[in-house]
Amino acid sequence: MNEEITRQQQELASLIDRHTPNSGKHDTAISSLKLFRYQGEKQPIYSVYDPALCIVAQGAKMVMLGQECYDYNPASYLVASVNLPITGQIIQASHQHPYLSLQLNFSTDQIVDIIKASHSEWGDKEDLGRGGSHAERIAKVISFINRNFAKPLRMDELAKVASMSPSSLHFHFKEVTAMSPLQYQKQLRLQEARRLLLLDIPEAANAGFQVGYESPSQFSREYARMFGLPPLSDIKQLRESLAE
Repeated sequence: MNEEITRQQQELASLIDRHTPNSGKHDTAISSLKLFRYQGEKQPIYSVYDPALCIVAQGAKMVMLGQECYDYNPASYLVASVNLPITGQIIQASHQHPYLSLQLNFSTDQIVDIIKASHSEWGDKEDLGRGGSHAERIAKVISFINRNFAKPLRMDELAKVASMSPSSLHFHFKEVTAMSPLQYQKQLRLQEARRLLLLDIPEAANAGFQVGYESPSQFSREYARMFGLPPLSDIKQLRESLAE
């Protein structure tokens, strides 16, 4: 990186530091702009990225999308051009040098314009959700799954939404999201179930039913595979960590 970019990054880190008095996510007067500060390495965080530009001013973060892993830090930036279920983890942060970043949400069209305009200005980029000329069709399918993730999905129905053949849809969907449509749906279901459980849904099975699982045992098995523990044990541990 050249000296001017380094100076700008240091200035950005100073601004974020000034407006984030404690660890966590901070809203700003600009509704689409969020600031983040973490002072120690964190456990994996499961979430769904909205279309956004994410810039790290200090520290580093790892993001997993399907089986693909992306590291980003002040030498790179991350773009999510469609809604993507991810696993994120802060991998470089301390009290003396906290992780500092910003997230600016955009529409998909705005994201594409930014990538074109800034391609040569911010060094290497990590770009989640690229899909060439088929990206707009895949974005429609992603939006459809997000609205209907608790319902059974058929490939022929999704192919109709995309105006593609089922085989072409499967290929281009995986190119954009690094997972199949059914894998994408499963991650949305399990993340929503986890959110419901944190809201004190009485029984884990009820959360599973609400997100589309008919079998409690299948729900518990797939939940543990994703989050490392069965539903109730995971939520107990998560609440304890949030209370620290």
